[in-house]
Amino acid sequence: MDISSGEISEMVFTREIKNNLEKISLDSQMLSVLMEVNGESSLIKICQKISMNMSTIRKVIDKLLKLELITPVQNTVSMIGKDFFNALDEQLSLAIGPIAGVLIEDAVMDLGYNLSQVPQHRAAELVGLLDREILDEKKKLIFKQNMLTLIKEEGY
Repeated sequence: MDISSGEISEMVFTREIKNNLEKISLDSQMLSVLMEVNGESSLIKICQKISMNMSTIRKVIDKLLKLELITPVQNTVSMIGKDFFNALDEQLSLAIGPIAGVLIEDAVMDLGYNLSQVPQHRAAELVGLLDREILDEKKKLIFKQNMLTLIKEEGY
């Protein structure tokens, strides 16, 4: 598997237990990453937990893959689509104005994702983070109702 380029932050790996571990030498970075690999945590979450940057973890993951100590988990989680983000931006802009796009990006980052990689099951949580930014209670209610209706329609 070639991970030398492309987006890897949302990739998930699982450990492979080998019988010949005595022949394998691991440095501290490799050991730190291997201890965090659990089949559920994305690389971005592992980076945050162990304070490692994506460039370094990319190299470490490559080494662990070559040693066959980890394998990628197939991601079956569907991501939020662009249409949802467009509607989210439109609805939030109606409630608070042109700063909506910046607040959406910040909220997505607070969840630990980027705009192209937010799992659908986190849509309601994203809306919840954003509705806190709306001070007018009437606008907040309208925003939440419209977004929750969209979430239901989309099947998120």
